[in-house]
Parts: sequence; C-alpha cells; structure tokens
Amino acid sequence: MVRITKVYTKTGDQGITRLAGGQEVRKDSQRIEAYGTVDELNACLGLLRESLPAGAQFRELTAQVLRIQNELFDLGSQLAVLPEDRRENTPVISEADIKRLEDEIDQMNAELPALTSFILPGGGEAGARCHLARTVCRRAEREVIRLQNISPLDGSEIPYLNRLSDWLFTAARYLTHRQGIDENLWQPGER
Repeated sequence: MVRITKVYTKTGDQGITRLAGGQEVRKDSQRIEAYGTVDELNACLGLLRESLPAGAQFRELTAQVLRIQNELFDLGSQLAVLPEDRRENTPVISEADIKRLEDEIDQMNAELPALTSFILPGGGEAGARCHLARTVCRRAEREVIRLQNISPLDGSEIPYLNRLSDWLFTAARYLTHRQGIDENLWQPGER
C-alpha cells in the first residue's frame, strides 16, 4: 500500500519531478505527459461516476467505472516506472483487463439499436460525461503512442486505452438508451 506523509515537497518548483523509480525528469517530459493525461482521464471518470443515475439498473455500470478508475491508477503506475525499475508487485494492465472491456462492450451493445449515423456528444449529463471522458481517453492514447515512439513500453497500454475509448462510447449510448433519452445524430451540413 502507498503511504503519503506529505503532500508538498517543493521539488516541483523548478519544473522537475521524480518517476516512481527515483529518476529526476522534467515535468514536461513525454512520460509525465502520458501518465498525467491518464490521471486527467481518471478525474473525468470520477465525475462520470458521481453523475450516474441511482438505481439497480445502473449499479453494475457504476461498479465497472470504479474498477476502471483503479485500472487507470495501475496504468499510471505502469507508465511512471521505467521497465528496468519495475518490481514484481508493480500493478500493470493485462490482456485480461482488455478482454473484460471487450466483453462489457459486447454486453452493453447487445441492448442498443444499430447506429445509423455519428452521434453528437450529449445524451443527458452522464452520457455527456462519457463522451468527454472518451475524448480525454483518445488524447491519453495519443500521448502514450508518443511515449512508445521514444521509450519501450509493455504493449498493453495502447490497446487498453483504445478499448477503453470504445467502452466509453458504448457506455454513453447505453446510458442514453437506458434513461430513455434520444440520441442526437449528426446531420451533415445542418445549421
């Protein structure tokens, strides 16, 4: 378990921080950008979780969002530790995590009508928060790809984020459908 005894260290005042393995890096390094964007995504999911409707029909989705928030902390940890500094117990994203997202997408999608157009973000507050989280997830994916271009990764990071963005899109549609809210479809050229 992590123990935090002091919130401020003043080491960041000069634009420097430390990776979990102790190496000093600039705060604008690609590794920090990558796991910082994953952290931003996690905050978006916290807002989503708080906005989910109460009731039995959303209990499972709420639990899934909480689980994904924990997985995002694992992913952040995975990105914050250089592979050579990783301990055996460092949490990492696995193929099972990716497969679970796929299974949940399939389960939600089974309830949904077929898509006939692109969807405009919206669909009630929780649906809109899913769409916002989806766009941050796509940005996190791009940042992790940039990191992979300069530093080797495990290989699970990008597929996980890619699948998570699909999960968030499907969850937005699922929430909209379950709440009886009409999806706003893109009308090309409509003003």
